[in-house]
Amino acid sequence: MTESDSHKRAVVLLSGGMDSATTAYEAKARGYDIYALHTSYGQKTESKEYDCARALADELDAKDFLHIETSHLKQIGASSLTDDSMDVEDADLDSEEIPTSYVPFRNANLLSMAVSYAEANDCDAVFVGAHSEDYSGYPDCRPEFFEAFEAMVDVGTKPETNISLEVPFVNDSKTDIARRGLELNVPFEHTWSCYRAEEPACGTCDSCAFRLQAFQNLGERDPIPYAERPEYVESA
Repeated sequence: MTESDSHKRAVVLLSGGMDSATTAYEAKARGYDIYALHTSYGQKTESKEYDCARALADELDAKDFLHIETSHLKQIGASSLTDDSMDVEDADLDSEEIPTSYVPFRNANLLSMAVSYAEANDCDAVFVGAHSEDYSGYPDCRPEFFEAFEAMVDVGTKPETNISLEVPFVNDSKTDIARRGLELNVPFEHTWSCYRAEEPACGTCDSCAFRLQAFQNLGERDPIPYAERPEYVESA
């Protein structure tokens, strides 16, 4: 076995956003070789997200970069990320409702592809960047979902396959992720979070708001361009 073959391997779902980027750098810090998986499924900002994911994979010296284009989630619709008849809502950080940006059962679709990719490449883990502010709104980001999915992976793969599902920030906030990303020197200028626009970011959708709030909480300036930068910093 060569030195390269002896390294741990991980598939990272690399969307191009700040959460998945920090997750990828966390996986690398834990000693994994990175197999980056990026999916385009008809989201409004798919070109920008692809460019960011590709740049991040290069920065990470990923062993492989797999880009999969699917159309079924857009055809299914029912999400403001994929359905052109639905507007992306303005941010409401205190809402307890499932937002219109929820893509029905998306993570099960993406994780299924990631596990196939991982098993085919003898990977030890699949990393995903979900966190606590995600699962407060998206049912397929809850810790229980990932625990159940990992159990399914154990049953549905070859007996000799052993793939762990790693969600390192599942109990953390966006601010925690930004802090860890800064510690790991994540190139946040190569990430994109906006649901509405490819450039500049709108600054007012949920995803922009949570991202801006995280940097504002840390007293840092988000390096990507925005049409506007409202104050979202949490009061003491």
